[in-house]
Amino acid sequence: MSATASPLPEAAPLSVAGITLAARDIATLSGFYAALLGTAAEPDTAAPGALRFPLRGATLRLLPAPGAKPEQGSEPGLFHTAFLLPDRRALSGWLHHALGMGVRLQGASDHGVSEALYLADPEGNGIEVYFDRPRGEWPRDEQGGVAMFTHRLDLRALLEDTNGPALAAEATRIGHVHLRGGNIPATEAFYRSLGFAVMHRRPQASFLATGGYHHHLAVNGWNSSGVRPAGLAGLAELALRASGPSAPRVAQAMQAAQPEGEGLWAVDPSGNRIRLEASE
Repeated sequence: MSATASPLPEAAPLSVAGITLAARDIATLSGFYAALLGTAAEPDTAAPGALRFPLRGATLRLLPAPGAKPEQGSEPGLFHTAFLLPDRRALSGWLHHALGMGVRLQGASDHGVSEALYLADPEGNGIEVYFDRPRGEWPRDEQGGVAMFTHRLDLRALLEDTNGPALAAEATRIGHVHLRGGNIPATEAFYRSLGFAVMHRRPQASFLATGGYHHHLAVNGWNSSGVRPAGLAGLAELALRASGPSAPRVAQAMQAAQPEGEGLWAVDPSGNRIRLEASE
């Protein structure tokens, strides 16, 4: 990899393997994601009636949960799932497509390391769609760390990068996941114990990664507190993938946090459930 290339998030020793959502109306939600991402859902044998969207390096799963209680947004859970596109032209084509779908954006930001668009699915689960700038263009602080910021993104200029709708379905990834948390210092410490490094901090928010990526995970307490209750729609599970020499150590850290999980799953201090996948 060159010094200026954008590292693929799944190439890191510890990265996001998938996200599972409990869906009150799985038909509506699966139809929305199929249209948004340009890829069809397929049955998931892990649970009766479950569906999965296999993306590059990660999987979006939907579990049927018609009796789940809607989230209020003040409890820990999912802030957004961030879908990574290969470049700015792909983001432009996706924006044309989304506007044609009638999607209402909730935000559009230039973060220095990336340009990102924000929206929500029909059940209120947050979504980010973004592309990464080359690593050599990422802003840095005085210590050489990633200095992400939030500036307004010019949507008109972004739309002018392409002539109309276009999807990069085969190149779409889950680049990172941003969580709502309760006790942010304790939750950050949990993810650090697994091997993530803090790449950036803001008031009541931590951004963590491995392998030099800007962030695989973020957790904020901007509008949330406490511990996530059981029985809610939305975030059911975040899957992480550990590869290479780091895998046994991550499993040991997971087991220390949740002994009954036998190194395969744990619950972070904010009540978000985490599962570990190992790869060669």
